[in-house]
Amino acid sequence: MPRYFIDLHDGTDIVRDRDGYDLPSLEAARSQGVKIMTRIAQGFSDAPGRQDYMAAVRDEMGVVRMRLRVSLDADPVG
Repeated sequence: MPRYFIDLHDGTDIVRDRDGYDLPSLEAARSQGVKIMTRIAQGFSDAPGRQDYMAAVRDEMGVVRMRLRVSLDADPVG
């Protein structure tokens, strides 16, 4: 079964996935990435400003196969 790694970036720091996930397909890796990004979005603060997170899904060879992004822009208007 292929192994996929999901690295996270918050605009400042990168967290490299050193363990990975044994998943049957890239579609399954996408689903795992969506679960991770959903948990990150649930943890957004209510502070004004923009919060951006990106996940990169790498295969066993280290090739980035997919990127996922989630953002919150909480600035007042006017």
